[in-house]
Amino acid sequence: MSHREWDQRHRTSAAHFTPDPLLVKIAGEIPAGRALDLACGTGRNALWLAERGWQVTAVDYSPAAVAILRSRNSAIDARVADLERGDFTVVPRSWDLIVISRYLQRDLFEPAKAGLVPGGVIIAIVLLSKEEKRFRVQPGELARYFDGFQILHSSENAMAEIAARKH
Repeated sequence: MSHREWDQRHRTSAAHFTPDPLLVKIAGEIPAGRALDLACGTGRNALWLAERGWQVTAVDYSPAAVAILRSRNSAIDARVADLERGDFTVVPRSWDLIVISRYLQRDLFEPAKAGLVPGGVIIAIVLLSKEEKRFRVQPGELARYFDGFQILHSSENAMAEIAARKH
C-alpha cells in the first residue's frame, strides 16, 4: 500500500485502540522497561505499554498513524519509518521488550532478536496460512525464527503468536 492508502486506512480505524491479548498477558507479568513497537499502527500496544510505565518507541510507515499515536500520548517516541527500506535501525542489546504485531517482514526477526537485552522478550503476532504468501507465515514457521530462545507462549490458529525470551 502507498502512504496515502495506509494513512486513509488508519484515519478511518483510529477508534480501535485495544491491545493484543498476548501483549497484555506477557508484558503484564514482566517489569516495565524499554519497549519497541515495530509497525505500531495507531499505537494500541504502545499506548497500553506507556500507560503501565514502559518507555516506548513506536515505529510505523504511516504518517497519519504516527500522528494519531502522538495525539494520544506525546511521551511515546513515535517515529515514521519504512521498515522494509531500513529507515529504522534496531539498536542491538537495547530493548527489554520488542513487539511485532500483525506485520510480517521476515528479515526483521534477526535485528529484533539482536535488539533485546539478555532476558528481554519479543512478542510476534502474524497472520497464518497453509499456502505460501508474502505477509503470512506457514504452520511452524514463526517458531523456527526463535530457536535458542525460551518460548513463553506459542500458538497457531488464524494467527501465529509467539512470546520468546532471550537467554
